[in-house]
Amino acid sequence: MPAARGLATGLVLAVTGAIAFSGKAIIVKLAYRYGVDAVTLIMFRMLFALPIFAAMAWWASRGRAPLTRRDWLGVVGLGVTGYYLSSFLDFLGLQYVSASFERLILYLNPTLVMLLGWVLYKRRFTRIQLAGMALSYLGVVLVFGHEIELQGGQAAWGAALIFTSAVTYAIYLVYSGELVKRLGSLRLVGLATSVACLCCLAQFALLRPLDAALSVAPQVLWLSVLNATLCTAVPVLLVMMAIERIGSSLAAQTGMIGPMSTIVMGVLILGEPFTGWVAAGSALVITGIFVFTRSAR
Repeated sequence: MPAARGLATGLVLAVTGAIAFSGKAIIVKLAYRYGVDAVTLIMFRMLFALPIFAAMAWWASRGRAPLTRRDWLGVVGLGVTGYYLSSFLDFLGLQYVSASFERLILYLNPTLVMLLGWVLYKRRFTRIQLAGMALSYLGVVLVFGHEIELQGGQAAWGAALIFTSAVTYAIYLVYSGELVKRLGSLRLVGLATSVACLCCLAQFALLRPLDAALSVAPQVLWLSVLNATLCTAVPVLLVMMAIERIGSSLAAQTGMIGPMSTIVMGVLILGEPFTGWVAAGSALVITGIFVFTRSAR
């Protein structure tokens, strides 16, 4: 019974984390309705998230050996590519595409990690993996055609930005393995995200006057607090707690709920259209990634 109780708790934590994280795109789209730009919006998100991740890094570093110069270089590099660039490009892209399409593109991440492994380490694909990739990318193409009809040519620019965001995060995943073993996942996430937060604050200081922060609508501030907590820090902790109880493989499978929850919230909260093309494309993406990840394991 304790094992069954631990499995149920782990599944609840993983599903809740996936749904909370998928709400990020919804909050960003809502904030854009108040006339804020991407540089200012991500600055507020990271400003409110910085104390949480700094505390996370401090907590995970207690009693541990200090970081070497090599460790710090790795943390900074991963923080810039995996969290700063990935988050900023994602925020930029959400100005031009729907939240549901953004989530489907980001859901391709396992295939990008595998492609990088093929380029860097000559890892081979199985036929089943190739079939899963083909299904998932076909699904994205179907939904992209729908986005073009709704958004026009700017949908292509938005899709390119979000796909690049997924690539930068895949780079983080590929290169983080060695540091995770040395530092631990919680310590690495806390440090790398703190670096990303500082990058976003510095970016705002360089590109925008202080008035840009003071003149935003109050709703933007509250949405940013919600984004920094419920959709950024909380999902990280929930997924880590889930992995401790049910393992990374099963926790990853529950991530399939993410795209579906984003689509539902996009329809109910943002009023995004849900057509047969979107349904078919989403089903292909989710099925393709499921086949791909099952084969990889």
